[in-house]
Amino acid sequence: MSSHHIVREKQEPALLVLGLDNFSDELLGQLLEWSPTVIVTEPMAEKLNAYGIKIDWIITDSGEEDIQSDVKQLPLKQGSVISTAFDFLTGSNYSAVNVVTDDLQLPDYLPFLDKINLVIFYNHQKIYTITSGFSKWKPAGEFIELLNQPDNLQLSGLETVKDRLFKTAADGLFVIRFDGPFLFIAEDI
Repeated sequence: MSSHHIVREKQEPALLVLGLDNFSDELLGQLLEWSPTVIVTEPMAEKLNAYGIKIDWIITDSGEEDIQSDVKQLPLKQGSVISTAFDFLTGSNYSAVNVVTDDLQLPDYLPFLDKINLVIFYNHQKIYTITSGFSKWKPAGEFIELLNQPDNLQLSGLETVKDRLFKTAADGLFVIRFDGPFLFIAEDI
């Protein structure tokens, strides 16, 4: 008896591609493995089309993009690519999105943190939000960076390298506790 996985629409995180500098083809392939909804900006549309990657939506302010057949257009709202994409995703009931970017502006994502699960790939890092009490298993010597400063920070299983940069002390779980609704952390990829 064989097992087949049926991937339902919106079951896998959508993929928002804003930039591909310093991003490996292998990791891009992994993000595309389950055929997510792919949303891109106009400059990224040409690059992904050259790679032969199927694009679902293009964020555009010109309305003239015709890179692939069956590509839908998202009109750019208020000059913000992030709000245009995230308003579409949350309004269409997506529960998660992976963002690949060359320009990290964390405040742009704040209005959407309670509406969609978010993972950002930037500068060889995987960035996501956690809540207090977060724990994860990692091998010894792995780096964890805190991207904002929480109140009453309590760490277990992590050693300080420098301000807001830590490494795992040993193979096993690390735990992060703090006061506040969330914390952005980054792991090397």
